[in-house]
Amino acid sequence: MIRTESLTRRFGPTLAVDRLSLEVQPGEIFGFLGPNGAGKTTTIRMLSALIAPTSGQAWVAGYQIGRQDTEVRRSVGILTETPGLYDRLSAERNLAFFARLYEVGDVAGQVERYLRLLGLWDRRAEAAGTLSKGMRQKLAIARALLHEPQVLFLDEPTSGLDPEAAHLVREFIAGLKQEGRTIFLCTHNLDEADRLCDRIAVVNNRLLALDSPGALRRRLYGRVTVFHLRRAEAGLVERLKAFPFVQQVRLVDNKVLVTLDRPEEENPVLVRALVEAGAEIQFVGELRRTLEDVYLELVGASEEGEQS
Repeated sequence: MIRTESLTRRFGPTLAVDRLSLEVQPGEIFGFLGPNGAGKTTTIRMLSALIAPTSGQAWVAGYQIGRQDTEVRRSVGILTETPGLYDRLSAERNLAFFARLYEVGDVAGQVERYLRLLGLWDRRAEAAGTLSKGMRQKLAIARALLHEPQVLFLDEPTSGLDPEAAHLVREFIAGLKQEGRTIFLCTHNLDEADRLCDRIAVVNNRLLALDSPGALRRRLYGRVTVFHLRRAEAGLVERLKAFPFVQQVRLVDNKVLVTLDRPEEENPVLVRALVEAGAEIQFVGELRRTLEDVYLELVGASEEGEQS
């Protein structure tokens, strides 16, 4: 649905996006993560045919950027970090105006459909400028969907929203996936990305990593089983290190942390070994790394590399 090959954008001497190559599958929620200034918004602007790349190629919904830009714009919906609504127009008139620009067939029907879907129908006559930030954000999402785009670009969709409004927006995004839409999500909310996204790309002007959140955690840290013992002794570490499938063993207080590839298969073997060695196991768990851990390690390593 989205494909880029060495997509690059410069602003004078500044390199904003550096040879970005990736693919986004149809019906996927694809997270695009990176610090401020990493090129995320610039990438969205290129992929939605709002600015031209300096070099490289990209295709969105089967159309090539730079050659079929009108078709690209008809196929995508965009939610920017700043909604950009007409404050003096009502919610209903805002959507009707943009529906006509998109040449939507049934303007009134589409406007009503999305106002109802997003819980704004009862506020349709109110000026957009009087609505809360959460309602304005939902109105901007409705605007992006009026023409039923195949691809939706969302730039910080829950930024600045209260928890209840952010939850409603996330639920709506998850619902859009069920309809088969492809969603390209830029966010600083790592917990949100972890819950919503099928795969994520971490960027800092260039692509640092691309995979599912779980796979990235395993790639960087492996899977760590935690054996909670009544009393842990140093001799247990050496006993567990003897198993060829054990990658690393650490002793922390009365816990033994063991890094494994396949804990579902390997944990029972280690449990037997610990019991045979006289250890009293209280319970067994798994150390869960967060997406924030992955993000900070990747971005930190990237910035250290640039400085060196």
